[in-house]
Amino acid sequence: MKKILFSYCLLISITSFCADEKNTVHANLKSATVFKNGAELTHTASSNLKQGMSELVIENIANQIDINSIQIKTANAVTLMGIEFSNNYLAPTEKSPRIKMLEDSIQKLQAERDKLYTATETNNELFQVLKSNRDLKGTQTGMSVTELAKLMDYYKTKMQELQETKSSLTEKMKKIDEQKAKLQNQINEENSKNTSQAGRLILQLSVAILGKYDFTISYIANNAYWTPYYDVRVDDIKSPLKLITKAKITQTTGIDWKQVKLSLSTSLPSQWGNAPILNAWYLAYVNPVYALQGRVAGLAMNSIQQGYLEKSSQKAESSSIRIRGTASINGNNEPLYIVNGAEMSKSEFNKISSSDIKSVNVLKDANATSLYGSRGINGVIVVTLKEGMDDYVTVTDNTLNLAFDIDLPYDVPTNGKAQTATIASNEIAASYKHYAVPKLDNDVYLLAEIPEWEKLNLMPAEANIIFEGTYVGKSFIDPNNTTDTLNFTLGRDKRVVVKRNKLTDYSSVKFWGSNKLQQFTYEITIRNTKKEAINLLLKDQFPLTTNKEIEVELISNGGAEVNNDLGILNWQLNLVPGETKKIRFSYSSKYPKDKQININ
Repeated sequence: MKKILFSYCLLISITSFCADEKNTVHANLKSATVFKNGAELTHTASSNLKQGMSELVIENIANQIDINSIQIKTANAVTLMGIEFSNNYLAPTEKSPRIKMLEDSIQKLQAERDKLYTATETNNELFQVLKSNRDLKGTQTGMSVTELAKLMDYYKTKMQELQETKSSLTEKMKKIDEQKAKLQNQINEENSKNTSQAGRLILQLSVAILGKYDFTISYIANNAYWTPYYDVRVDDIKSPLKLITKAKITQTTGIDWKQVKLSLSTSLPSQWGNAPILNAWYLAYVNPVYALQGRVAGLAMNSIQQGYLEKSSQKAESSSIRIRGTASINGNNEPLYIVNGAEMSKSEFNKISSSDIKSVNVLKDANATSLYGSRGINGVIVVTLKEGMDDYVTVTDNTLNLAFDIDLPYDVPTNGKAQTATIASNEIAASYKHYAVPKLDNDVYLLAEIPEWEKLNLMPAEANIIFEGTYVGKSFIDPNNTTDTLNFTLGRDKRVVVKRNKLTDYSSVKFWGSNKLQQFTYEITIRNTKKEAINLLLKDQFPLTTNKEIEVELISNGGAEVNNDLGILNWQLNLVPGETKKIRFSYSSKYPKDKQININ
């Protein structure tokens, strides 16, 4: 009876094992729509299913997903009764090519070290033999004193050689150990990413008819994002400007994206399935940065600064955030802003309403730099927005909702490293002009101006500037804070020379009663040494005052366009090849002679 029962249990186990094997399938990733935070992945799979209740295990699913976003499409004969998601920790993981290369290097170094170790042991044995045989006396060996002296010299020379060989071998093994340690640290860093562990779905199915069925599975995966950036290329000032839009795509979903159809979206994935509802929109004065004041420990709000906008006398308020305990050597203490897992510019962050903020975390020092590198040197503010409120049912990005489809199949490994893709390229008719402010900088800059840039659907992103095949530097495109014309600095043009000098013969200091009168005259010399004509925007300034005891007069503007609200002088100059122009302007100040003012 026991044998029959054992055989029956064994038969059930084998049957269950075979059924599990039969109903375990590998999902093939077909497409990925990557958002600023997250990605929608679409897989296909097929399996033979028996009639009745059946369990289907689908492998090769992302390791972190939104379970509520899962969508399964299949034939009408199959009814989905339940879904379970889990990570398959028992599945064998394939080492990345990077780790394999590092391990091969360690093996080669170990083989070399083994040879050195063997040579060291042999050297030590020879040394011991010489050491044991050196205690010889002439009376015991029948050697003369001369012969014994020669033998001792031989021992001395040979032992010295063996000692030097030992030191050399030891030093070589030490260097190999150091190289092995560095390689092992690199392997540990690669393994610490833990990005190769995939997930799986377990489907409970009711099958009406025996047969083979196809499945389409889609869901939102968390560990993926993309960031845009630009290459701005100008071959010469006679050629159009080339604006190349690129994307850095990063994913650690646990599955390699091989030959998938990629789409990139500037929006955030929808978190809820309900249709959006518009509510009344009331305008009000806000300073969004104050959304964090009083809510986060360690956060310092700088005092409000008053400024004046050009072409307007209206005052503008501005404020900034500094994390206590951080400092920057360049004076920029602005922290890094991370909203819903995605990096955001300060201007975009300022648009977030305080009522939309769910939680705020402040990272400082090592906690910030370990996660975000040098970008977190001034601290990191991590903000999570609210979800599920009745008056807004989706979380949307503040930028334009654009989608970029990449026609060619693309590979994105699950290693956390950014993969670059070119998503758009435009040739733009730009105007080029030179720009100089000799009071602040003796160099002349070449600018590219793009009118009607709104048609380009630009996104907030960094831009690499390449002029005449040379990398010039970086800029930042912020379409939300850009005027009618988009400007790029293409670098310094040393072939246009500008000098600003104070003319002492035309400057003076006089005393009238209780007042002191000073007059200043400056001469600006511009020389074009280029072989082509140039347009130059030249700027300088004269002082302003809000003190009734101080009087300022612009005596001569030198033919400039004058902005009296800001005290700015603008000259639009055209210079032919080899031409030199000189411009003079003068101003005076009168104030009580017992006072000092900041004028020169």
